[in-house]
Parts: sequence; structure tokens; C-alpha cells
Amino acid sequence: MRNYVRVFTIGLMCALPRAAFAQTVTVPPVPDNLKVPEGNQAFLVGHAFGSQNYACAPGDTLGRVAYALFTPEATLFGEQFEQLITHFNSPNPNPDPAQNGIVRATWESSGDTSRVWAKANATSLDAAFVTAGAIPWVLLEVVGNAAGPTGGNSLGATTFIHRLNTVGGAAPSTGCDNPQDLGRKAFIPYKADYFFYRKN
Repeated sequence: MRNYVRVFTIGLMCALPRAAFAQTVTVPPVPDNLKVPEGNQAFLVGHAFGSQNYACAPGDTLGRVAYALFTPEATLFGEQFEQLITHFNSPNPNPDPAQNGIVRATWESSGDTSRVWAKANATSLDAAFVTAGAIPWVLLEVVGNAAGPTGGNSLGATTFIHRLNTVGGAAPSTGCDNPQDLGRKAFIPYKADYFFYRKN
């Protein structure tokens, strides 16, 4: 019986997602407008590989068109290349009627399927930080969360999220030039690091 318990315990530990264990997270320097408010500390980093997905849509001026982001699709991995989180857009089930149903950036734990939704508070294309041709660095504030179906909530305490170290992902400069291009889609590969924060 004792051996069975030991084997079961070891097996359970191996089955747990790496995100369940503490990470030592070092956040790189960021522009002043992207600094996380005092009292929050990074607890998790995921290295994302995916695409920024655009659709040709009506622009701000009558008769003009421009690419608009309709969703990101990315998988976030840990330091040992283990899958941590998936990233996409989805409706935010916020109890505030003014926020309920708004489509927002979403992160879902690959371990317990808990989710968080966030809004962008600030962005930066400062050339001192952001690679030319890459999508902006972003500071996002969490505005909704949900536990997984079995009660897991590994992302539930998240307060802010950084998108940093971006490579690629910017909308194409061609292919959405006139109204005949409306609806055309472009899936642009990108990489980024996502840092997750919670209260100290």
C-alpha cells in the first residue's frame, strides 16, 4: 500500500502543469507608460508562438479600407517547452452589464482551463525597446476571470499582463487597398513573451 501511495503521488506531481509550480520571473525593462502599478509582482511568463489575424475592413474615411485585427491565436510555452496557456479573443462574461459580452484578449490555462480577460491600458512602439516591424508592447489590465470546470483557478489571481519582446505580427502593408479587398484575411506569424502579475 505504501509503495502504491508513493507511486500515485509521484505520478500526480508529474501530471501537474508546470504553471502550477513557482517560477523565478525576471521582467525586462519597459517604457515608462507600460510600468505595472506598485503592489503587483510577476509570477508567470509564457513564450508565445502564433499569429496575429487580420481582416480587410472599412477604414475611418468613406471608401477607404484597412486591415483590422480580429483575433490573435497563440500557444504559450514554459522554459522546458511545456505548454502553459492558449491565447485568443472571446466574449468577457463580466458581471458588469456594461462589460458583459465584450470581446477581449483571453488567456486559458492548459492545465485547469481557468481563464482571464484583459483590456489594453497602454501600448508602445518605442524603438529603444520594440523591434522594427513588430507589433507593439502592451500593458493589459485583467477585467474578468473564470475558474475551470473542476474548480481550478491558476490564472484567477492575475491582475495585469505584459506583452513584451515581440517579433513580427504587424499587419501587411498590401492586400487591403480598395473596397474589392474587403473580407480578405491575413494570418501573420509572431512571437512574444507574456508576463502575468498578481498582487504581492
